[in-house]
Amino acid sequence: MKNKVERDIPDDILKQSDSQIFRGVDYGQPTIQRVAPQVKATTGQNKILDSVDEVVTQTVRDGMTISFHHHFREGDYVFNKIMRSIIDHGYKNLTLAPSSLTNVMNDIVVEAIQKGVVTDITSSGMRGSLGDAVSHGILKNPVIFRSHGNRARAIESGDIKIDVAFLGVPNTDDMGNANGMNGVAAFGSLGYALIDAQYAHTLVLITDNIKPYPNTPASIKQTQVDYIVQVDEVGNPDKIGSGATRFTKDPKELKIAKTVNDVIVNSEYFKNGFSFQTGSGGAALAVTRFLRTAMIEKNIKAAFALGGITKPTVDLLNEGLVAKVMDVQDFDKGAAESMKDNPYQQEIDASWYADPANKGAMVDKLDVAILSALEIDTKFNVNVMSGSDGIIRGAIGGHQDAAMAKLTIISAPLVRGRIATIVPEVTTVITPGDSIDVIVTEVGIAINPKRQDLMAQLKNVPGLPLYTIEALQEKAAKIVGTPKPLQFTDRVVAVAEYRDGTLIDVIKQVK
Repeated sequence: MKNKVERDIPDDILKQSDSQIFRGVDYGQPTIQRVAPQVKATTGQNKILDSVDEVVTQTVRDGMTISFHHHFREGDYVFNKIMRSIIDHGYKNLTLAPSSLTNVMNDIVVEAIQKGVVTDITSSGMRGSLGDAVSHGILKNPVIFRSHGNRARAIESGDIKIDVAFLGVPNTDDMGNANGMNGVAAFGSLGYALIDAQYAHTLVLITDNIKPYPNTPASIKQTQVDYIVQVDEVGNPDKIGSGATRFTKDPKELKIAKTVNDVIVNSEYFKNGFSFQTGSGGAALAVTRFLRTAMIEKNIKAAFALGGITKPTVDLLNEGLVAKVMDVQDFDKGAAESMKDNPYQQEIDASWYADPANKGAMVDKLDVAILSALEIDTKFNVNVMSGSDGIIRGAIGGHQDAAMAKLTIISAPLVRGRIATIVPEVTTVITPGDSIDVIVTEVGIAINPKRQDLMAQLKNVPGLPLYTIEALQEKAAKIVGTPKPLQFTDRVVAVAEYRDGTLIDVIKQVK
């Protein structure tokens, strides 16, 4: 059955997932019944266990769903410690439900799949050896990819039922009052872990730092925690934000960033009290720098910055250019360290950030979002999941969620090496074109024809070349030529949900 973005969702996948096809970006105002976790009273019980092996054998059983967060990023030591114990104890048929999977987790997940320990995965994304293995059919059942907001929705509604959440924290007391702001391996906001802490039937904290009781501020509270395990190290602080704060010197990236800034400052949304989300990486950080200059020149102050936070965004807060930072995750040590000292850097959970099925998410108030892409097609659909070879190598993250902004800008080079970024049809539709407003490349911009208001605002801006999306696609094709069509089998190895839980696309096994 074909959905709103003309992707064919096989009937067996619809039956297996008990989901509906994607019908559009408007979620409406349905009434949602949320679930509640089981709670085992632990009055007077010592929550601290002696080892990872002990807590695994106390909590894990065959067929369970286990979850983790990815706030340690490439510096994570907790995930592999827990998974090694689970594999060595011979558990089977587990569902792995982390907020996302980073490269440091890949090898042990592949091993767990090969040994029948993990048979199902739901995540924001995956890359590297794991993405390659899944793309070639290693996993028994299709992976379910969900945005950060959709994951929160799925947990709250019971679509994801977490039996045990293993959450690494840089500090806790002996009862489980914990935060992400203090300690050797501090990473700042616990935003993606908070939803797990609230809804998991059993919550285990892993830490290298037991603090005197009561430990405050407490992002995770003792009322939620069942067990605590102390280990030597929970993470490598030097790798928590590795690569995220690279200031680009690449002329192409700088040109794209300047053009993104020109689009923003010449739009109706650039005014006192506006809000924005940028992200990490060289081009995004450069946008923040250009935006800072424009805000100072025009005496514009933002009401809030949202999403994954970097030190340059915190600098805007400290300079008084941004009134509040709403922080669901921190991409670097500078942002993480700022949170404990600045009351205007507010930790938010994934539901508050972007869940469509609540009484109001932060993305609903977002004016401007700057996002990236692996591919964009001539219908403005965006792929951030599959490479040009069909291999899974990305993550939805908050892409679909932030694209609900009033002005959603996709920044990307026209081509990468010999691979076109703007194509006739993306390999995998992740974010639908209906929620994308402007495409920015180093040669010029394309505005979604549905946004005639933006067309009027930007068509006469000096130094802002305006093209149709078809013209940009033709430019890319002239540079790199037309690639041979990708070859897939009929077997579905992953499904991509839209942020409301409907199916927007499937990913098939590569030949």
